[in-house]
Order: sequence, then structure tokens, then C-alpha cells
Amino acid sequence: MNEAPSGPHEWPKVLAIYLALSEYPILARQIRERMRQEMFARGVITPEQFESEVQAKAILTQQEEGLTNPLFQESAEEWEERIRIIRDHLTDFYFALNLPFSLFEEIVRAALRPRKPEEEIVLTFNPELAPWDLLFPQAEQYEQLPPEKKEKIIHHLRQIYVVIIRGMISDQLGFIGVAREYFNISDLEAIRRRRIGRGKIGGKAAGLLLAHKILQTDSTDAPLPLQEHVIIPESIFLGADVFYDFIAHNNLYPFFDQKYKTEEEIRTEYPEIRRRFTEGEFPSFVVDALARELDRLGNVPLIVRSSSLLEDNFGTSFAGKYESVFCPNQATPRENLRAVLDAIRQVYASTLNPDALLYRRQVGLLDYDERMAILIQRVEGFRYGRYFFPQVAGVAFSRNPFRWTPRINPEEGFMRIVCGLGTRAVERVAGDYPRMVALSHPTLRPEVNPADIRKYSQHLIDVIDLEANEFRTLPVAQVLRPDYPGLEYLASLWEDDYLKDIFFAGEVTPGNIVLNFDRLLRERSFTDLMRAILHRLAQAYGRPVDIEFTLDLIPGRPRPRFAVHLLQCRPLSSREVAITRSLPTTLAPENILFVATRLVPDGVVSGVEYVVYVDPHRYAAIPDDFTRYEVGRVVGRINKRLAGHRYILLGPGRWGSSNISLGVKVGYADIYNTSMLIEIAFAGPAGTPEVSYGTHFFQDLVETNIYPLALYPDEGDFFRREFFEESPNALPALLPADAPLADVVRVIHIPTVCDGRLLDVVMNSQEEKAIAYLRPE
Repeated sequence: MNEAPSGPHEWPKVLAIYLALSEYPILARQIRERMRQEMFARGVITPEQFESEVQAKAILTQQEEGLTNPLFQESAEEWEERIRIIRDHLTDFYFALNLPFSLFEEIVRAALRPRKPEEEIVLTFNPELAPWDLLFPQAEQYEQLPPEKKEKIIHHLRQIYVVIIRGMISDQLGFIGVAREYFNISDLEAIRRRRIGRGKIGGKAAGLLLAHKILQTDSTDAPLPLQEHVIIPESIFLGADVFYDFIAHNNLYPFFDQKYKTEEEIRTEYPEIRRRFTEGEFPSFVVDALARELDRLGNVPLIVRSSSLLEDNFGTSFAGKYESVFCPNQATPRENLRAVLDAIRQVYASTLNPDALLYRRQVGLLDYDERMAILIQRVEGFRYGRYFFPQVAGVAFSRNPFRWTPRINPEEGFMRIVCGLGTRAVERVAGDYPRMVALSHPTLRPEVNPADIRKYSQHLIDVIDLEANEFRTLPVAQVLRPDYPGLEYLASLWEDDYLKDIFFAGEVTPGNIVLNFDRLLRERSFTDLMRAILHRLAQAYGRPVDIEFTLDLIPGRPRPRFAVHLLQCRPLSSREVAITRSLPTTLAPENILFVATRLVPDGVVSGVEYVVYVDPHRYAAIPDDFTRYEVGRVVGRINKRLAGHRYILLGPGRWGSSNISLGVKVGYADIYNTSMLIEIAFAGPAGTPEVSYGTHFFQDLVETNIYPLALYPDEGDFFRREFFEESPNALPALLPADAPLADVVRVIHIPTVCDGRLLDVVMNSQEEKAIAYLRPE
């Protein structure tokens, strides 16, 4: 650091600056502030050193003026004025001594531009190298220009936007290309104020903020004013640099080569990694900043969510790979802070969980330096009794590849909705069902008779228990009472084996409530709103999107108004142009292995060499959970063994279910090499199960080109059962250690069994039909 000039040899430059500033008595304060920003940014002097010298010189001037007892001889106002004058003098001196006069002239011109719009406006610094304290004021000045003048510098403004977006939000080019058209400097400043740390805020936060901004922007083709209906929750952003600070603070770097280890090593070592993360400590500045933010928010329920730099981007969504943790936030401030820090630790640890690492390996992102930011959101909803939850929550897709009838238009979207927290809308659980909604025909549903509608409805509800300070899953009948607001739009009454609308609270009892959302879905204002939101976002992104949301029903007459709380938005990375091929019509019957007629996507899987078949009936007959879990592990080992071979996977009920009685317990890491996953829905004592559409597990299939298909042999779909159950089983030869489970898990090598031929599967959604057949010899 150079000392402030004190001799006359430096006066000419200082004097030139002083005289120039005297011509701008009002703007001089703004100009000097910009001069100080340049001094600090270029390392001439630090802000702390500068202010320390200002204080010292101000005290010296008091002595020069004969003040012997300044605390009593000089008022606070006079002291502040003295500090201001000394600060200005030192600004002029340090700038003159260390920086070129041409830079001073550029700063003056920049300050004058909003007041002299007739002059040509030139960006006088390189935004790529400039500090943010220079970029934000410059962009604010540009945005204040008259429209005709602003149009001439819009390229400068966008360059500044891009630099800030890339540094603070995301460096994904697809995202930046859209975001620069919607964000303004006020939006970016608001993010900056709510950010802890200096790193990027990550994909999930970025997607949410951009989606909200898109929906707040007027659109000529929007059927209704979306900005009046869509809001986002109050949020805190923990920058990705805090993740690095945490890693360094706790010496966790040795774990960051996990992604290059074998699958067995990744799985075996993860529990110890998770333990080490959950015992980690945070730097004090993070703890202090979070404490201030939690104090500002008060005792409102929160959710701590992952927001990695890869998450929810244009090529990969990482749906469900990283953790999200609810924090009821009803204890003392110290306990609430501890719970939030624990939740952040869990999210950080999930960056190294096997599903995430193996997914990265599969989609070619293993070498990417994954950095985890954190999004902390206020949970949307309201208190009802001792519980806190939203009236409606769900996930919605702008394109619906899931059609159970040709009447459904896939371009108008799809929803899964529940009452309560949205966890049940994106994660499948045993014996409980969200309402599935094709937005082209909102009241249409796969079930037709009242008993099935009741059975395939929501029976459990996820809530935050404010008194117990915990997340809970409870029976609907235990939570919802006749006085619940808007119940008549969410539920029907089960009476004498049929369903009827609710008209009076007096006819409602906890046992006769069926959450089918029929009356809500008859409200065109709601379904039109959801279609418009999805269409607008897909249009802006240039590809299909999905969103997570909650819904408020605001009382009104003759019908309620609707407010959508947007929680997340991600561009889908599924096949953008599915292969559609005509179904073969001249096949010999003996060459057809199965025909599916429901829930059929578009696509072709050709040249299948292996079929892996988990026998549904033998699986159902397994007497113990341990063996059922082992079936899932065998499937994972087969998946690894068949790497490089094209194979398809068939099995019972619902793959990936958390309830092993419903289907084989596997994760994405167990099935990523397969080309298709076929759920065989044999009817059992409890009826025919629902497939996995709309869950995070289903998303994994779609995004990695694994075709999902449902097969209903008991409801008319053709299934050559003897081929799958009687063909020679290659499992003992491929994996001798797993031979004891060969009666449940069968591996069929098609060329061996079928004289060298291979298997093709052709799927056509328009004809609602898929055919698996052996190629002609």
C-alpha cells in the first residue's frame, strides 16, 4: 500500500481531480464512491486500511484545530462532517497517486450519462474483469435511461447481466441464453442480498428464479395474467463456495475420488462418508449468517434442498439424487439453527451417494467438479389444528407421454396432485396414490368404477406437526375434519358404494372422505391456469419442463381464486424427438413375446440380446424380506455383468418401490444399463397395481433413454409366459454365486434360445400398442 501523498510534487494530479470534481458539486459524492471502488478492486488499499487512515487523520485535524476534549467540544454531526471531508481528500490523493487520470475521466463520463442522454454511451471498462460493486451501479444507470437511449446500449446491459449470472447463478450456456432475456439488475441484486457466501446458487435455485421471472413477464399469447396467480416462497441461498469451505474445514477432500472407484467400493464406503459429513463443523461466518436469516424468518417451517451446479440443467436433472430435508423450526433459536445445519450436512453428504455418482457416470459427467449449493425455502401452507401443510401440492409436466386413452393430447401436460406436503406426489409409496391428471381431459381417469376410484386415491397425508416439531405421515381421516377450508373441492363422500360431492359440512365424517379432487378439476380456471403456466415455461425454455408447486384456494364467490406457489422448475432432458415407427403387421404369432396396450410411449429398442425376468408369482411367494432385498441386489449385479450388452428387464408390480412387497427394491444404480424396464401388473389379492409414472424413479428412466412400459396380462395384454418361465436360465453361468435365486430371477440369452436371432420392441403411442417380437431368421 502506498502512503497518502503529502508533498507538493504530487499536487498537479491531485489538483486536477479536485478542480474537476468542483464542477460537479452534487455528483461529486457518487463519483468519489466509484473512485474508491476502483481503488479497492485494484488493490491500491483495502477498505479497512482506508477507513482506519480516515479515522486517524480526522483525529489529527481535531488537534490541529485546538480541540482538547473532542467528545464534548464537537457534536456528532460535526464529527461526521469532518470524517466525510477527510474521506474525500484521501480518495482524491490515493486515486491521483496510483491510478491514471484517464480512468477518472471514464468514471465522470459514466456518472454523467443518465443526465446527458444525447451523448454517445460507451462502456468504459471490461465487465469480465470488473468487480461486482462496479457492475451493479453501472447496470442500474443503464436501466434508468430513456427507452430510446436504452435500446442503443442494450448489448452492454446484457453483457453485464451475463457476467453476473455466470458468476452468481449458473455457467450453463443453455440457462444463460434464456436468463439474460428476463432478469434485470434489481432481480440480480435481490438474489445477491439473500445469498450467503460468494459462490453460485446452483441449478434448483436458478431454475426456480428464472421460471418465476418468465411468468411475471407479460406475454401476448398468455390466456390470463399469470403474474397475478404465481408466487415463489421466500428463500435463502447458500453459495457453492460454502461447500468447499465445509470440505476444507473438516478435511473431507480424501473422499472426492469416490467417483472413480468401483461400484462395490462406492456402496461399501458411503456409510462412513455420510458419518464424517454429518459430524462436520461449519465456518463461523456461515453459522452467524444463517442465525441472522433464521431470526428474520421467525418460527416458520423450512425445507433445506440441494441445488447443485449440475442439478436441473438442460441436459440432466438429477431428479431425486440429492436429499431434501424438512425443518419444522418450532424449537428455540439455537435448536432451530442446529437442525438447519444438520440438514445442510445431510445434503452435502448426498453428493457422494451411490445413486448420484453412478448416474453421473452413466450420463458422462463423472469428471465434472460437482459443487453443491443449498436452497432454503419457507414451506408453503397454513396451520390447521396442530398440523402445517398446503391444501394441494404436486408435480406437473408440460408434455404428457403417459396416455391411457387416445383422447389425451400429450402436448397439454400432466399432473400428479395430493393434499398435504408434495413428497407423496413425487415419491411413490405403498398403497397410496396421488391423483393423476391429463390436462387435456382433467376429469378423465384410468379407473371407472367408484370402488377403484376410492382404492386408487390418497389415503395418507404428509404434514409438519408443529407441536411435536417433526415431519409426520398420518391417515387422512386423522387430519382432515369437516371444517377444513376448501374440502369440498378436494374430496368426495363415500356413501352406499358410490361417490358424491360435498355440499354441507354436516354430512362429512372422517371415514367417508375420498381425496379425488374431482370438483377442483372441474374448475376450468384452475386447469387453464396450470396449462398456461406449463405452456409459457416450455415456450421460454424451448423444451418441455416440469414443475413442483403448491396451490392455495382463496375463498370467493361464486368460486374460489387460485394462487400457485412455484417451488421448482426444470427443463426436461428426455428424448426431444421420440422415434415413432409403424407397428409390424406380418409377424408370425410364434415370434411375438408380448403385446402392451396401455401407457405406451413412442420408440424402438432393437437388437436385444438378453432378457432379465423376475418371475412375479415366485417373487410374491418369497416368505421373507431379506430374500426380497437380495433379489434387488442380484438385479444390480446382473446390470453390471451385462454392461455393453443390450438387454431388457421385466418384473412384478412396481420397480423401485420403497415397499418390497409391491416390486423389486432397486435404485437407478441397479438398472442403468438396461434399455427397457417393463412392469408386469398381474392382478393380486389387492387388485392390479399402479405403475411408476411421474416419480423420480420414472424420471431416471426417461432421462437416460430407458423406456418404461406397463404390461397387464390379466387385462388383455398378450404375454408368452412359457417363454419367460421355461427358457434356459443363464444366471448360474453369468453369476454362479447367485444361482440359489435362479428360480426367481431368470436371464435368457435370446440368440442361444432362438437360433441366433435377436429381439426387437416397437412402441407406438398413437396406436397405443407395443410389440416385442423375434426378428425373422
